[in-house]
Amino acid sequence: MPDVPSRARVVIIGGGISGCSVAYHLAKLGWTDILLLERKQLTSGTTWHAAGLIGQLRASQNMTRLAKYSADLYARLEGETGLATGLRQCGSITVALTGERHEEILRQAALARAFGVDVNELSPREVAGMYPHLETRDVVGGVHLPLDGQADPGNIALALAKGARMAGARIIEGVKVTRVTTAGGRVTGVDWEAGGDRGHVATDHVVNCGGMWGRDLAAQNDVTLPLHACEHFYIVTENIPDLAQLPVLRVPDECAYYKEDAGKILLGAFEPKAKPWGMGGIPEDFCFDQLPEDFDHFEPILASAVARMPLLASAGIHTFFNGPESFTPDDRYYLGEAPNLHGYWVAAGYNSIGIVSSGGAGMALAQWMNDGEPPFDLWEVDIRRAQPFQRNRRYLRERVTETLGLLYADHFPYRQMATARGIRRSPLHEHLKARGAVFGEVAGWERANWFATEGQAREYEYSWKRQNWFDNQRAEHMALREGVGLLDMTSFGKIRVEGRDALPFLQNLCANDVDVPAGRIVYTQMLNARGGIECDLTVTRLTETAFLLVVPGATLQRDLVWLRKHVAEAFVIITDITAAEAVIPVMGPRSRELLSLVSPDDLSNEVHPFGVARDIEIGMTLARAHRVSYVGELGWELYVPTDQAAHVFEALAEAGEQVGLKLCGLHAMDSCRIEKAYRHFGHDITDEDHVLEAGLGFAVRTGKGEFIGRDAVLRKREAGLSRRMVQFRLTDPEPLLFHNEPILRDGRIVGQLTSGNYGHALGGAIGLGYVPCRPDETGAEMLASAYSIDVAGRIVTAEASLTPMHDPRSERMRGVPGTAGSPPMAAAGDAA
Repeated sequence: MPDVPSRARVVIIGGGISGCSVAYHLAKLGWTDILLLERKQLTSGTTWHAAGLIGQLRASQNMTRLAKYSADLYARLEGETGLATGLRQCGSITVALTGERHEEILRQAALARAFGVDVNELSPREVAGMYPHLETRDVVGGVHLPLDGQADPGNIALALAKGARMAGARIIEGVKVTRVTTAGGRVTGVDWEAGGDRGHVATDHVVNCGGMWGRDLAAQNDVTLPLHACEHFYIVTENIPDLAQLPVLRVPDECAYYKEDAGKILLGAFEPKAKPWGMGGIPEDFCFDQLPEDFDHFEPILASAVARMPLLASAGIHTFFNGPESFTPDDRYYLGEAPNLHGYWVAAGYNSIGIVSSGGAGMALAQWMNDGEPPFDLWEVDIRRAQPFQRNRRYLRERVTETLGLLYADHFPYRQMATARGIRRSPLHEHLKARGAVFGEVAGWERANWFATEGQAREYEYSWKRQNWFDNQRAEHMALREGVGLLDMTSFGKIRVEGRDALPFLQNLCANDVDVPAGRIVYTQMLNARGGIECDLTVTRLTETAFLLVVPGATLQRDLVWLRKHVAEAFVIITDITAAEAVIPVMGPRSRELLSLVSPDDLSNEVHPFGVARDIEIGMTLARAHRVSYVGELGWELYVPTDQAAHVFEALAEAGEQVGLKLCGLHAMDSCRIEKAYRHFGHDITDEDHVLEAGLGFAVRTGKGEFIGRDAVLRKREAGLSRRMVQFRLTDPEPLLFHNEPILRDGRIVGQLTSGNYGHALGGAIGLGYVPCRPDETGAEMLASAYSIDVAGRIVTAEASLTPMHDPRSERMRGVPGTAGSPPMAAAGDAA
């Protein structure tokens, strides 16, 4: 019988590189009684056959921070543990074969500069000089990252395991965790078996690092961990005489990567349509196993590779390898504590970048477990973004056929998933579809992003330039600015908080004062102890003891977790009522005129002012009309029972013919909100961004009494700001902004844009981003500098502003021209 202890502080399930990293980092933080259980042998799932590419540049600053940490960690592990990791910083080259791909890699190079990653842009001749075996006649250009490299995945995992053991962790192989036990919404332990032996380990913390086994293990406890294994192919050549050491090479237009190792070439593929694996479950004896060869599937990749690198034609194939790797619905891994089970942690679903990710992910998760909060913004990979329906196996099987290939597909802005669609639909979906809606998807919701005109193809034509819907967006945008537009925001998360203690409960969580009369709407944030923004929402007081919270659809699960985490002994009921109501925003200068055609109620400023919600008659039913706006114009959000939403839409559409009503999509809403400098959670504001530096101090009321984050707000007010959110407009109307473009102040990179879109009313691309400042620096001093934005290597002059460039006094939205309007209030941001 294996010597498994009866109790541990934490049990880590899975001995791949992820589990070994978590064990290592918890031990480094001083945790004792760490137990890692591996069903077979360390590295025997996916780690052992990974390609081991170490690329430091990722899509965001914090993901890049984690990847750079991994590389630094692997470089020092050998000295610490005596086990070689095979890390070799040979650099990497990515080449583009099309103008669109070249634009993408030039934007990536600009991003690298902003993040402090060494990068060089290469001409085709320079590419050939660095990689002489490559056919470069059709190469448009390349990007070189000299500090990238490659390593031995198995040895890294074993070095992490040895480091963990040296710090006191116990690692036991050949022991399978069969079940995680729980009581009262908390983890209590794990059941295990080994051969014919069985046992139980009591623990308060479990970390699911089970890789492709992780989903089914999590499902036993109703924990959503959406991932599915896919077959991943590569070949290794025979030894090639006189082959010098070469950089890692990526040719994403041919779905291929190349790694030179000990005189051989490894050629790997991320083909456009992948092969899911393990639909019937993973065999119990699976250990260091390969999957059957499928040369027909790999052959198109190989044919392109032989043309790209002719020396492969004469090199024999030593190994044809096919092994399983886990992929997720959005190509991002999962980290953090399960939303519905305290003490159940996850680090899994690495989408073929597990080696470069696991060092940093293990560090971040260990700190999260130790401190009770993430060390910095990890929303991109937070387990709370997963939707409960996403653990459906048919959904995952269909989606991962696409997500594997998306790793090397063109990463165009606004790219939409093509598979596993149509799962969550508004009651207006068919009405909008019949009128030309082109849908995107967020958190499973189908949302109208733009409306095609008569005869126009109802599909995206992707580009880094103006896409085929640019003029549609302009028309919708200007309807919202000059006429009246109708949107469908049913995807908003809607949470009812009620009970005897509802008011004090929300007062403790909200930075703004929600002790307002029934019918008042309050824009607020929920802060953490650092003053960072955990939730961005509106709170509407319905009655003395009942409140409606409206949050972005993508953050609903996260926000529910934050609320439930702080209930304690309060007498409060928290209910997700998202599916109960449709939301139909009617926005624009003529919105009052339209609503007056379908409602006998008085919608004047005197009777229905800004920031008020009240029931109104509309058509032949009732709606709760919230006078708020996320586009910065006069308007109302109509909250309608789901079963009556189609009727309300039909009444509005019929009456709308008299006032020029235009159906509008999320792209137009986003371009309007960015003109108004409204923040978008996950881009412009995160749990790492201080509410005052985000420019949201107008929504904070320190005088109301204690609330979470109040002390951090007071400290920041006393110390002064170290950075400020700035709005930018490119003076050249041609370039486009998306996000992450570097910001230059007086010619020096000082940050990057958090979001971007085109400001059709302002006549240029608009971006938001943080600019560092001195605590005593005035706004006038900041704006006296010269600002520009790096757009794919081209430096474009930008106008900067600390106040919204569109309607800075919010007079249009408040419907009171000529008065000084107080700071703007926006509905919870849910733009695409």
